[in-house]
This record gives sequence, structure tokens and C-alpha cells, in this order.
Amino acid sequence: MLSIFRRLMKNDSGATAIEYTLIASLIAVAAITAMRAVGTGLNNTLNGAVNSLN
Repeated sequence: MLSIFRRLMKNDSGATAIEYTLIASLIAVAAITAMRAVGTGLNNTLNGAVNSLN
């Protein structure tokens, strides 16, 4: 039983997968935040253009 535990402690592939998942999640959150900011700015610009035409 102790040898199985030692082998599991030496195995880093699970930890690497979790790290890559966390990095991908952070990138996704940053991308969503940036897209939301750009969308809001674009919406405000287009609303300003529509209001100036009226």
C-alpha cells in the first residue's frame, strides 16, 4: 500500500492537467472581460452616432 502511495505522489501528470485547466480558465475570464468592455464601448459609440443623426 505504501508503494502505491509513493507512486501516486511522484506522478505529476494530474497536477499538470489541473494547472493547464486553471490557466485556460483565467485566459477565458480575461477574454470575456475584454470583450464585454469592447462591446460596451462600441455600443456607446453607436448609440451616440444614432442620437446625433436624430
